[in-house]
Amino acid sequence: MSFLSLKNVTASYGATQALFGVDLSLEEGEFLALMGRNGMGKSTTIKIICRMMKHQDGEVNFAGRDMRGLPSHKAARLGVGLVPEGRRCFPNLTVEENLTAAARTGEWTLDRIFDFLPRLRERREQSAATLSGGEQQMLAIGRALMTNPKLLLLDEATEGLAPNIRTEIWAMIGQLKATGLSIIAVDKSLKELRGVADNCVILERGATAWTGSAGDLDDATASRLLGV
Repeated sequence: MSFLSLKNVTASYGATQALFGVDLSLEEGEFLALMGRNGMGKSTTIKIICRMMKHQDGEVNFAGRDMRGLPSHKAARLGVGLVPEGRRCFPNLTVEENLTAAARTGEWTLDRIFDFLPRLRERREQSAATLSGGEQQMLAIGRALMTNPKLLLLDEATEGLAPNIRTEIWAMIGQLKATGLSIIAVDKSLKELRGVADNCVILERGATAWTGSAGDLDDATASRLLGV
């Protein structure tokens, strides 16, 4: 059994159906790129995995556990960590308070986060609202790591950032992969995803349209399913 598996998952926002049959699987220690054009169901799939949204039909299993009916806080306790789209740091809390608010015992401690993201150590007493966009993204990643996740979900972790900061974030993501952490990343940066992902899943109109290794994703398929 896969570490994480979704089989024929459907989901709706009220009367509007968003997912029509999503299939994906992730092995422990694998990096999976979840791709697709805007509005194809990527963020909805992330919400389903971390249980911020219920699915209607299909199966969602993580670490041998059926996730149906599980609330999001229990999914987090099972080891699902989320870096949400838009960062969503607590603006009035300091960097250190943001990091410790949801901390759980494990290998990722405050000192390790500060070693991994030294800029956060420099800003530890500042409120999150005073940080730059790149620093807030680092804080969002650090906050997720402080939950000591078994699976890290990165939803548009480099969106809206300056090119040099994007490069820095991708380097951090590569380092996280090297630790053996299981990762699913949603991002529009095909070049960067190809460089770090083991496998890819492409969604189209709320369903899985292509799945395979990053090396097997040819330019023609990428253009057909990801091109504007």
